[in-house]
Amino acid sequence: MNVPTENLKYINWPNNYGDPQWFIHDRFGLFIHFGLYSAGARHEWFMTREKIDLQAYKKYFDYFNPDLLHAKQWAQYAKKAGVKYVVITTKHHEGFVLWDSKLTEYKVTNTVIKRDLLYEIVEAMREEGLKIGFYHSLIDWNHPDFIIDGLHPLRDDVSKRSLANRNMDTYIEYLKGQIRELLTNYGEINYLWFDFSYSHRDWGWAKGKGAVDWRSEELEKLVLELQPNILLNDRLDLNRGIMTPEQFQPNRLNKENNQPVIWEACQTMNGSWGYHRDNLNWKSSDTLLKMLIDTVSKNGNFLLNIGPNGRGEIDENSVVRLKAIGEWMRLHARSIYGSKQSEFEAPIDCRYTQRGSQLYLHIFSWPYKHIHVKGLAGRVSYCQFLHDASEVRFAEYDPKEVITSTETTIDRDSVVLNLPVQKPNVSIPVIELFLK
Repeated sequence: MNVPTENLKYINWPNNYGDPQWFIHDRFGLFIHFGLYSAGARHEWFMTREKIDLQAYKKYFDYFNPDLLHAKQWAQYAKKAGVKYVVITTKHHEGFVLWDSKLTEYKVTNTVIKRDLLYEIVEAMREEGLKIGFYHSLIDWNHPDFIIDGLHPLRDDVSKRSLANRNMDTYIEYLKGQIRELLTNYGEINYLWFDFSYSHRDWGWAKGKGAVDWRSEELEKLVLELQPNILLNDRLDLNRGIMTPEQFQPNRLNKENNQPVIWEACQTMNGSWGYHRDNLNWKSSDTLLKMLIDTVSKNGNFLLNIGPNGRGEIDENSVVRLKAIGEWMRLHARSIYGSKQSEFEAPIDCRYTQRGSQLYLHIFSWPYKHIHVKGLAGRVSYCQFLHDASEVRFAEYDPKEVITSTETTIDRDSVVLNLPVQKPNVSIPVIELFLK
């Protein structure tokens, strides 16, 4: 499917890519990182951080048994949280694959669990009406032909660095074969989230890998041949696809060279993508909601991560936050879905999103009695709190009125919203303004 004419304005979206309108509308997705690193329980990169060789790492494969993984429960948590699409890790940098691949023995069906968990997860998510995205690592520290570089766990073993013993072309054919399996055997896949290119890295004895090493144009062509409607992110090092900043909130990332881009903020709940038992840096539910709102207010999508534990359960800290986000979304979803950045400047400690003639004011810090909103004089027909549809009365400048020192001063271009002293009993109150 070619992109409709109205979408060609996005500088990072080629005409031969799938239609991104569902993505731009849905705004909120769930990232799920799950693999052998979940059993190690100390970040998904610990294999290379601790320089663990393949034989030592094999114990996680031998004892991997996520017997409490119930894909339907994962899907229900996702649905109730208000997400519209899910991106699941098919293979991370460790090389272990979560499906019954015919190309490797290093796969989930050869572990104690002996089940194609990817199939179960995909089917469960679809039953809940969620779109499916696959995360797939371009890196593979387990494959014998993947050339060792400065990110590889064996980087300090000089005897293993020899290029004579490794053939990157052989690895790329393996990589292409994996992609062919994923995009052939699991029905329609809505989003392929590649990770990642690092051609800018240089360790002297080795350089980082990018588009030339991955043969990215070949990979892109293969993906689009197999799934013409699929969306792609920007990590093939081809300067196109959905932009994916992670672990920080950009001040502004809705334009490049003064043209709009499609982008997605990728965030963890506690700083780790994979399950990390001892990481207690949990963001509050309110903080996560503010990040979601902030992202949409800048024309972005929000991809929030969870990392189930080694038995396949979503830990309680994650569940609590998913439920809190879901309760807020239940009442405020229309300020997120189908919404975008507004042309109006939001007041201090607030964010705007807008959907047609409806403007949504998200109040991060509750003020005392009034909020002055600029540029809206004569443009507002009605205001209400979104959570309960209770009217919010407002005032505008009236030259016939005499302003005394005890009254609120109203600028000629502003509208003043009259608020209750007590903050409503919702995490982030939202006022819905209907514009003329």
